[in-house]
Amino acid sequence: MNYITMLADNAASTGSMLLTFLPLVVIVIFFYFFIIRPQRKQDKEDKAMRENLEIGDEVITNGGIVGIVFSVKDDTVVIETGGDRSKIRVMKWAIAKNLTVHDD
Repeated sequence: MNYITMLADNAASTGSMLLTFLPLVVIVIFFYFFIIRPQRKQDKEDKAMRENLEIGDEVITNGGIVGIVFSVKDDTVVIETGGDRSKIRVMKWAIAKNLTVHDD
């Protein structure tokens, strides 16, 4: 009889342990679907935008500089900006937005 009550207590404690961790599991799932997954999707879109830069595209950098792409290298972009057409070399990761619409 003592063994049977011990098994029942063990099963009850296992059930309560699952109920204890259930909110944590729900929070992890929430973070994945509402924070991590959309951020990864946005990162992929940003990377594709930077890889598809073409000469003549109008871009905005993370620092707020607006210019036209003059040349594209592996990891840098030269943009032409300002009234005196000065050229600035920036890293590709610093390009925040491509304002030029391309027909695909």
